[in-house]
Order: sequence, then structure tokens, then C-alpha cells
Amino acid sequence: MADRGGRDPDGTGYRYGVSGGSGYDGFEGASELLRALSAPIRLAIVSELATGERCVHELVEKLGVTQPLVSQHLRVLRGAGVVRGSRRGREIAYCLVDEHVAHIVADAVSHAGERS
Repeated sequence: MADRGGRDPDGTGYRYGVSGGSGYDGFEGASELLRALSAPIRLAIVSELATGERCVHELVEKLGVTQPLVSQHLRVLRGAGVVRGSRRGREIAYCLVDEHVAHIVADAVSHAGERS
């Protein structure tokens, strides 16, 4: 049964609000995550990685942007703990650290589409 005390108001299993602490201190991590996702190309990268791991050249081809641009945005996502890379021969394959981020991005894209 869902906690209807404000932390899981819609019964989806997602928790809203922060237990303990005072004010908005507990939202710092969420703010940093959203900041890392604030560029449209980063949202596209996360969406692409939601379907499986990809090398930089695969992301370049799929997104239609330059390799330095993809690498720069992967560096931001890696620094925020959203993606991780593992060596695959001479290349590095990137994947999402946590599938929840893909859901956040999918929901944001869906919501933006509803508003337009």
C-alpha cells in the first residue's frame, strides 16, 4: 500500500519530499541532477543510453552532432554520476548508472509535449 502521507501521493512508488532535515536542504542532490540534465543534448544522450550502452561514435551518429560536443556533455553527465564508461577495446562504452534517470527524462519529454 502506498504511503499517502505526502511522500507517495499517487501510489507509483516515487517518493516526494524529503524525510528529516529542515527546509529545502535535502533537495541539493536533486538540484544537481537536474542541473546536469539541463541541456537538450544531455537529455537526448540519456534517452539514447536508456536503450543500451553506446560508444561516443554511435551517439555522434545517432544525434547528428560533433564528437567533441558529445564528449563534453558525457563528461558533465559522468561528473554528476548519471553515466559511467567502460573500456571496449579502443573505445569507451557509456551506460546509465541508474535507470531512474531515464524515467525522469522520459517523463519530462512527455510532459513538455503535452504542454505544446
